[in-house]
Amino acid sequence: MAESVDRDQPLTPAGRLFLQPQMNQIISAAITVEFPIDIDSFRAEVQSSIMFKHPRFCSLMVRDSAGREHWRRTAVDVDRHLIVHRQPLADDPSISGDDAVDEFIADLSVSSPLSADKPLWEIHLLMANKTLIFRVHHALGDGISLMSLLLSCCRRSDDPARLPSIGGVGAAATGPGRRRMNLGTIVLAAWYTLLYIVEFILRSAWRRDRTTAVSGGAGVELWPRKLTTARFRLDDMKVVKGAVANATINDVLFGVLTCGLSRYLDMRSPKALPEGLRLTGLAMVNLRPQSGLQDISKLMDGDSGTRWGNKFGMLLLPVYYHRGGSDPIQFVKRSKAMIDSKKLSLEGPFSYSIGNLLMSLFGPKVACLLNYRILCNTTFTISNVVGPTECILIAGNPVKRIRVTSSSLPHAITMHMVSYAGMVELQIQVAKDIIPDPKTLAKCFEDALREMKEAVEAANN
Repeated sequence: MAESVDRDQPLTPAGRLFLQPQMNQIISAAITVEFPIDIDSFRAEVQSSIMFKHPRFCSLMVRDSAGREHWRRTAVDVDRHLIVHRQPLADDPSISGDDAVDEFIADLSVSSPLSADKPLWEIHLLMANKTLIFRVHHALGDGISLMSLLLSCCRRSDDPARLPSIGGVGAAATGPGRRRMNLGTIVLAAWYTLLYIVEFILRSAWRRDRTTAVSGGAGVELWPRKLTTARFRLDDMKVVKGAVANATINDVLFGVLTCGLSRYLDMRSPKALPEGLRLTGLAMVNLRPQSGLQDISKLMDGDSGTRWGNKFGMLLLPVYYHRGGSDPIQFVKRSKAMIDSKKLSLEGPFSYSIGNLLMSLFGPKVACLLNYRILCNTTFTISNVVGPTECILIAGNPVKRIRVTSSSLPHAITMHMVSYAGMVELQIQVAKDIIPDPKTLAKCFEDALREMKEAVEAANN
């Protein structure tokens, strides 16, 4: 008898981690389109797409007799994965369509796991809101993999025969190998790496941020959520970037976050906070050879250096509270100095390697416990995925907005940024019993960028 070709495939260490109850993560991408959704056309598009042929999207997650997780190929019934909502999400006409979608996703982020009797993805079609919500389990891949796959299912609106351009932009892999090496660089890289390794060890043990009005903690991942969006023009971020030598969009983003969080803490803190108070963020960094979005054919080629899945390291990114009245550009300069030291270190590759080692030696429960403690001992999560620079079509329908968030975490603030066609959407998910007014927080971020831009323009006049 011929041996079956489709053998069960073991999950990667990161995939196993994301299946643990305390770290169970689902990525949600909301895509708002211009015209009403044609269900039949969209179903046909999904069935003919690369996604429908991808092994991870056509496999069940099963456990063997020892409890170890594997992928098992299965037939996919697309209608079980398309969930159609024909009625408006909100009965109250005063609630805008975007607010209703945010409330719907916020509820999903806490209370709606994916069914294990089918591959771990689903798409909600919100007909009244002209919005598609792709929900994909993080065990299937990271943000870079999933965004690259999604864009392979889209076409450029100015030329429907062409795929969206992916470009080598975004959060680049870190490490001294990307710089010219000399003795000074090697010594600095070794020093920074040692410092950050010690920091990771302390964060997984007992060291934690000081409690503030935005702090989460153990169990907060189960608390009800609110979701809102801060919107920025990419050109405005580029104006600010140009005012700081060798700055990047990520430097500007962290400058905006630091400034915005400082403003929000000024409003919410009953007592004055000490100048320079540290809040620590947890960020994910792509470790593939090419930065940014990836060629989907290379991701699916097991022999290439760029592979599908979860290929990222973790960085601990400190931001510091500064009172109102500070020069807004100083926030960007301080963020750039911090991020430059992170780029020079091997913190990202180290965190990835040590995570795999812990999974191999002690199993997913111990690795999950250490990761969970790091989350409980820090203040927020931030991710940044660069989307297409041009307008795109999905199933022939022009895409107006792309927003991304994930399942709730012990952090009271989780932020996910994605750019699309000149706009940047920062989805801000909060534990609403800790941060009841996320729109105020979003406005703090938007005002921070506006004031930075105005300061640059004033200095140039």
